[in-house]
Amino acid sequence: MALEPGTILGGFEITGLLGKGGMGEVYAAIDSRLGRSVAIKVLPEGFAADDERMARFEREAKTLASLNHSNIATVYGFEHDEASGAHYLIMEHIDGETLGDRIELGALKIGEALPLFIDIARGLDAAHEAGIVHRDLKPDNVKISSNGVVKILDFGLAKGEAKSKPAGPDAATTPMSPLNVTAEGTFLGTPSYMSPEQARGYDVDRRTDIWSFGCCFYYALTGDTPYKGDTIADMVGAILEREPDWSKLPPDTPREIERLLRRTHEKDKNRRTSSMNDTAIVLEDLLADMRDGRMRSMVQAAPVANDPIRSVAVLP
Repeated sequence: MALEPGTILGGFEITGLLGKGGMGEVYAAIDSRLGRSVAIKVLPEGFAADDERMARFEREAKTLASLNHSNIATVYGFEHDEASGAHYLIMEHIDGETLGDRIELGALKIGEALPLFIDIARGLDAAHEAGIVHRDLKPDNVKISSNGVVKILDFGLAKGEAKSKPAGPDAATTPMSPLNVTAEGTFLGTPSYMSPEQARGYDVDRRTDIWSFGCCFYYALTGDTPYKGDTIADMVGAILEREPDWSKLPPDTPREIERLLRRTHEKDKNRRTSSMNDTAIVLEDLLADMRDGRMRSMVQAAPVANDPIRSVAVLP
């Protein structure tokens, strides 16, 4: 359903299209009741007739509504417009650029990337602690607001994390299976950022998000995705069999970051970093050390007259 600017949907006036994907179109809108800007995500027309797809969309609403965290986009409600038949989410509208937009301008410096990925790690950790796995983390699903706050978007593929999981393929979460391509031709997930277990069609847990986090971080620092291929089959082969080209990391990449990235890219999820909280702590400590080092490097010693031993701080 394409909505033109000026269209009234329930109590919302559409002002423009923000984006579209396999799980719906997202519009900017004005909430006429509260006078605030919101984002409206409209379910594709064919989805409403499919119980499984509708359940997935409703799960997104409940998932987002249950998460109250500064680094996760807030959902305000899930409604059905009788006049048009549209089902839609009302979400926080974040004015800013995506992480993908930022990286397209060039790879990020370590000092620029660290605060962003600390926020992403903190948001994912909050979701994981609530039993929620995103399953489609990628640069275009991370927004950087105009005041610099990072927000994780689009939990449309999110799934509750059960206590125990089957070891084999799960038909409901097999993104690479031909049976799992939607009527619109989209996969459940984004191939470049899929974990090995997700590409194989096995059930997933929080370690799939940690793999995707590592892929995003690698991309941010190098300007290149870690796994590539001319076809989806080639890309899956790279994910399952090859390592990222670690030589593409900037020469000044701290050892702690390379070690962390290598752990997020472990193909055996039992050897992979298992906690976004631990990841955030490593990055926070590293950022603090870097900032402390910069402060110390700004202070240069200059000899005091008649005292070659004492020195004073001189700022450049």
